[in-house]
Amino acid sequence: MPTYLYHCTNCEHELEKFQSIKAEPCKKCPNCHKNTLKRVLTGGAGIIFKGSGFYITDYKKKSSASKPPEKKTGDTSKSNTTKDKDSNKK
Repeated sequence: MPTYLYHCTNCEHELEKFQSIKAEPCKKCPNCHKNTLKRVLTGGAGIIFKGSGFYITDYKKKSSASKPPEKKTGDTSKSNTTKDKDSNKK
């Protein structure tokens, strides 16, 4: 539920009211008790994510620099045999 800002055109009183989007706007000023209260359009606070699971890094693009290096298999017998064959040819 959003918080709305109200301004009285009679006495210049301002107030914030926490109400549903579907609720009718307030009309009566709590200060001067006249029906001169108007809802003021504001920029708002934007979207605020609360709770676990909302992190800035969740939706960032993965850069190639942050990838872990590929694991080497450790099986060097194939490369050694080709080197040995090449060295025997010379």
